[in-house]
Amino acid sequence: MSHPYALLTPDTVLDAVESLGFVSDARTLTLNSYENRVYQIGIEGGQPLIAKFYRPERWSDEAILEEHQFSLELAERDIPVIPPMQIDGRTLFEFGGFRFSLFKRFGGRAPEFDNPDHLLMLGRLLGRLHAVGAMQPFAHRPALTPQNFGHDSIAWLREHDSVPQSLRAAYFSVADDLLARIDEIYREHPPQTIRLHGDLHVGNLLWRDESLYMVDMDDCRQGPAIQDLWMMLSGERDQRQAQLAELAEGYNEFHDFDPRQLPLIESLRSLRLMHYSAWLARRWDDPAFPRHFPWFASERYWAEQILTLREQRAALDEPPLRLF
Repeated sequence: MSHPYALLTPDTVLDAVESLGFVSDARTLTLNSYENRVYQIGIEGGQPLIAKFYRPERWSDEAILEEHQFSLELAERDIPVIPPMQIDGRTLFEFGGFRFSLFKRFGGRAPEFDNPDHLLMLGRLLGRLHAVGAMQPFAHRPALTPQNFGHDSIAWLREHDSVPQSLRAAYFSVADDLLARIDEIYREHPPQTIRLHGDLHVGNLLWRDESLYMVDMDDCRQGPAIQDLWMMLSGERDQRQAQLAELAEGYNEFHDFDPRQLPLIESLRSLRLMHYSAWLARRWDDPAFPRHFPWFASERYWAEQILTLREQRAALDEPPLRLF
């Protein structure tokens, strides 16, 4: 059976955009996106637009609209995000069985997080984001929890025979041990949750006009605030301590940084690793995934994951980072 995206032809993409009153010049450029399908569309007499076609059956309409409302709420407060375009008061549209949204094209370059000034600015940006995110919870979008990112991911991998037979025992043994320790840490340090970006890595940040911008709010959800900060920390412990200090200094200008979240960092890193493997496995029927992630089906990938999860298990017993 063909994947639903097989029906998303170039003509369908152009017709969807033109159904909203735009006239395309028939130029389309496929952009780097796997979960959804995203295209740059040339517009006659105007700037190109970005069209995002949502993966069928992933989010409900209510969850997508809640993401849009959060982006618009942030933009209205001059927080630099890229919200969906509103056309006749709407942001979510349907054409040919696909839901889609339009965005203004926005360029920039990757920030330099070896530059303390960029980290300070990112801390300020996240403090502003979280000050708004803490005002009310999401009603239709999920929370990031050990259950849905960890236990559910491992259960899916176990039930669908995604791990090579020769490595199943080793992989699931370390994963189960890791999850048991994560559950303990969460019981010891129960987090307060707020609305987050949820997937804030360097690829979702743009440097432009001496400012940082956040893009791709598709994974926004409830979670501990530290989720939007820990992926910016890298290197040896002393380097991560210094990076955290810069982030927290900027963050505290707009929202109180809670150091009680710091013991969750390695748990969140572990959950992301397990969730990523399960995400690839769940999407393997989409032809884009075997084409772009051919290494996922190899024994080498899973052997490396076993080593990585063992390292994470050891990291969970190390003292957490601190703010001095």
